[in-house]
Amino acid sequence: MLRALHGFKVAILAVLLLSGAASVSHADGNVFTLVPFAGGTFFDREFRASPGVNIENHTYYGGRVGVHLDSPVWLEIAGGVTPTTSHENTDIKWKHASANLLFTPSEMHMINPFASVGFGFSQFTPQISTDKRNGTFELAGGAVVKFTDHIGLRLEARNVLLMQKEDKFKAHLDNIILGAGLSLGFGGKPRDTDGDGVPDKLDKCPDTKLGCQVDANGCPIDGDGDGVCDGIDQCPNTPHGATVDARGCPSDADHDGVFDGIDQCPGTTKGCTVDARGCTIDSDGDGVCDGLDNCPNTVTGCKVDEHGCPIDSDGDGVCDGMDKCPNTPANSKIDVNGCPVQTEVQIRETELLDTGLIRLHDINFETAKATLLPESLPRLDIVGQVLSKWPQLRIEIGGHCDSRGSDAYNLGLSRRRAASVRTYLLAHFPHLDSGQLSSHGYGESQPLVPNTSAAGMAMNRRVEFKVLNTEVLKQIKR
Repeated sequence: MLRALHGFKVAILAVLLLSGAASVSHADGNVFTLVPFAGGTFFDREFRASPGVNIENHTYYGGRVGVHLDSPVWLEIAGGVTPTTSHENTDIKWKHASANLLFTPSEMHMINPFASVGFGFSQFTPQISTDKRNGTFELAGGAVVKFTDHIGLRLEARNVLLMQKEDKFKAHLDNIILGAGLSLGFGGKPRDTDGDGVPDKLDKCPDTKLGCQVDANGCPIDGDGDGVCDGIDQCPNTPHGATVDARGCPSDADHDGVFDGIDQCPGTTKGCTVDARGCTIDSDGDGVCDGLDNCPNTVTGCKVDEHGCPIDSDGDGVCDGMDKCPNTPANSKIDVNGCPVQTEVQIRETELLDTGLIRLHDINFETAKATLLPESLPRLDIVGQVLSKWPQLRIEIGGHCDSRGSDAYNLGLSRRRAASVRTYLLAHFPHLDSGQLSSHGYGESQPLVPNTSAAGMAMNRRVEFKVLNTEVLKQIKR
């Protein structure tokens, strides 16, 4: 059995090789075939060398009858007989018959390779084995050389493997048939030289390229008018005017999605977005086309780099071309024109050096307590940065209240709150020295404005950072 399977692989390979070498003759296939067949049978060595048997190889006579099922498959009945003798001059006949599936690539070749596989039976008369009949597994391969549409010469090699009843999977007796026959075809279609489906006698365009779709007269159809016939045209809906290749597909030399022949801007840079005419789009007008522009919404007036992104030479966040102060120092706070503005630290530092006092109205505490609220801490951090720059100044932290509550209560509360501010600054700014800072509560004794309105009272609630050693301050300012 293994030898037979190996033989089948060889037969299939032979079909593939022959189909690649076959030349086209443009003749239609047939529905039925009849093959009178003759050749020689080469019996298995065990039949030729076994004592008491010694069968001679001899002439084979037979036939093949086939019907086309569906390309490339045929159903074929094969059978034949070999009259031979043994070494003892005993007349012996060997017969076989089988049903096969035959595979052939095409009936459109001068040389048509084929391979077949099937099952059947064989018989020796008189019998020379314990089985009156042997089941067979048959493999065949070969080719049909066409003379006309319906007549050809069939060349065939067939292996008939005898499968004993005792153990079919140990089958090893191979009888080989080599021969030839006249292949007669029936039921074929009229000759169609160019293979377009229209018989030559009706074909007004007899040299149509293979694969083209044709009309009733056998002339090619070109639905999109691009010069490449339907059937071969792999892009059948090409827009009118587009240049196409041999496959009927439009070419696009600049790869912008607009076909050559229609493209009014044929040299578009690769990657640019284009309009229906194939011309580049630049939505933000910065000189870098959409598709390549990595910053597609650049403000008008900005200078941009090759990627379409604004250039900001001084890194202040205002692009060149709009920056009125192009050389702003790094980390400077700037306005909308790119010009530096003073930071809160700078403002408070100027206030301290110019007036000897920093006054804050937005340092808030929990109600009736000296606990700082979180929103007050950033304001104190600014003061801490300023005071850390001037360790030679001695500062008094003064707490002030509005007129609500008794004088004694307000005085105590202001003292505790001023002390709380001092504690926070010393804890969070290690460059500050405890001797540099003192705290004092003034209660409601030093109002800035009358406590007659909510706005007035808000003005009077404050924390002040006052320079005590003003002589040092004067030296600093010189």
